[in-house]
Amino acid sequence: MTFFQSIKSSVAGVAQRAHRLGKYSDTDTPDYDEDVTPTSAIDTSKLPYEAWWSKDYPTTTYIDEKTGLLTSRTEGVDSIDDDATVYTLYEDRARRMPDDPLFSYKKDGQWVTMTAAETLADIRRVAKGLIHIGLEKGDAIAFMCHTSYEWDVFDAAALAVGAVIATVYDTDSAEQIRNIANNSDARAVVVETRDMAAKCEGIEEDCPTVRRVGCFENGDLDALRAYGDAIDDATLDARIASIHKTDLCSIVYTSGSTAAPKGVEMTHEHYLQLAYNLQAFIPDIVNDPDGSILMFLPQAHTFARAINYGVVGAQMHVYIATGIKTLLSDLQVARPTALIVVPRVLEKVYNAASQKAGRGPKGLVFASAVETARKYMRQVAANGHASPVTAAHRAMYEQIVYSQLKSALGGRIKWLVCGGAPLDPELMTFYRGAGIPVYEGYGLTETTAPCAFAPLGTPFRAGSVGVAFPGFSVRLSEEGEIQLKGRSVFKRYHKNDEATASSFTKDGWYATGDLGRLDVDGFLYITGRKKDLIITAGGKNVSPTPIEEAIQRCSIVSHALVLGDKRPFISALITLDTDVLGDWLEANGLNRSMPMEEACTNGAVRAEVQKYVDLANEGVSRAESVRKFIIVPEDFTQENGLMTASMKVIRPKVLRRYSRLLDTQMYVPRK
Repeated sequence: MTFFQSIKSSVAGVAQRAHRLGKYSDTDTPDYDEDVTPTSAIDTSKLPYEAWWSKDYPTTTYIDEKTGLLTSRTEGVDSIDDDATVYTLYEDRARRMPDDPLFSYKKDGQWVTMTAAETLADIRRVAKGLIHIGLEKGDAIAFMCHTSYEWDVFDAAALAVGAVIATVYDTDSAEQIRNIANNSDARAVVVETRDMAAKCEGIEEDCPTVRRVGCFENGDLDALRAYGDAIDDATLDARIASIHKTDLCSIVYTSGSTAAPKGVEMTHEHYLQLAYNLQAFIPDIVNDPDGSILMFLPQAHTFARAINYGVVGAQMHVYIATGIKTLLSDLQVARPTALIVVPRVLEKVYNAASQKAGRGPKGLVFASAVETARKYMRQVAANGHASPVTAAHRAMYEQIVYSQLKSALGGRIKWLVCGGAPLDPELMTFYRGAGIPVYEGYGLTETTAPCAFAPLGTPFRAGSVGVAFPGFSVRLSEEGEIQLKGRSVFKRYHKNDEATASSFTKDGWYATGDLGRLDVDGFLYITGRKKDLIITAGGKNVSPTPIEEAIQRCSIVSHALVLGDKRPFISALITLDTDVLGDWLEANGLNRSMPMEEACTNGAVRAEVQKYVDLANEGVSRAESVRKFIIVPEDFTQENGLMTASMKVIRPKVLRRYSRLLDTQMYVPRK
């Protein structure tokens, strides 16, 4: 049996640690060969430097004369018509390729395909239905739905008539739905399933602007189609003509929103810039008449939504996966030439293959194939080619390991983009060495997803997220913070002037809070984060502070530090309050003098802490919830260097102090 024959059944159940290749760990540096060194500091004497990674759009790296800051810019599409909107992408697709397939998705267990003309007709029916029920231009709709054909049609219809989609993750809690509905002044809340609708019960009383709640599973999408038959084309076309590229079309909430969500205001132009520049920068991929893409990431996240608009506006056939559990079987149907993923997906595929190989002879072969792929790419990165010996070793593993991994991904992948969270460079090196064209990108909700990525043909640079996306300028502040400018950069957070003001520099650049470096070719590397915002391996953004505060309401808890950056799930390190603990133990019939080490593992103590962890989890989605916690015997104090004079926990120091505990107990590798 091959290593990959059982991936399909294994991936769905894999819920283990983030990938660690070889001896790599969070505290290690990559084990480069002696003749290979990481990219050196930039030589400014070579600047300005112009690189043509795309035929028509050069990337120029230079020192800005006004600021003296290292800057890189990629040229992009110059202008967009004022009357162009997201709806225009669907309309143009139907005009160019009316009878060609646009969307394929599963319905009642069978794959169904809709042509571009059929999709546009469906969008128009739903748009007319929205007009019929009284939706006005500028009205907000809080929308909660899995990635699906219904998501695409409803979203396009709502934007066509000038509505503003306020995105809600399909895993968001009832509290988060209400926060978003209130912040966006939503006139309606539209959900996909009855379970989602149950979370919205009574929302009209909690959210004064909400007048209507719709549920697709209850037939409300079909009802809109029926209502649409009462509206003529002229009425719809007049509404469509009144919408312009600068109109607000969406408020996208940064995942992890709590009582004070940050909603990023997006216009039609933001998404159109992405769509048109994607076509201009990688035409061989998105305009391949035989090209396809499999969509499965949540479209409430800007990354998947923006890419979807981009490929709709090009020529690709879009397959929509049923979900992550069916991903590998769906890959065999879609056989995509392009795929967008988050790191956790690549980790799951690797982990499943590694587990199947086991620790016997097959495991040794697999481990050797992994190391050979990594060595091959390190040599290519350093010298432009691998040594004959390494190339021969790599060829030996092509049929028995690498080709089967390619087959598991559909067999036709030309461009696999990983975003949403940092990808382990060693994992990237393995996939590239195995012949899987994985490229890492970098982007934020505030930049309409990609602000840096690597188009086909760019040289491999381990750890790089690519070059500036067309239309973007990237610069590094004196502190090394990544700052961005471009037409796809947002202008404001919805009803949050304070957060907006603090997000931009005095000269108008968006300050990302991420730290990085640039090389002379314009390749960007992410080196750290200024902020404490956690990005899990699955790409979920989590704000730790509200969760920590909720746990710390437990009387016996001194500190709670929520963790999970680049990890598969959220966890917490917790310390106990020695001033309170003794009394609590005695009141509960336990030894008030119990040693701290014993108290940390005592079942009654852990049960008390668990109550507050559960309460904290009630207000967040599952992806943000604390799945595991460890109580440590030593508190975070100024004396041990884990707290500042202003009584703030120093997160990096705590992570370093407990790195072994986290790697061996919190995130336990499964054998």
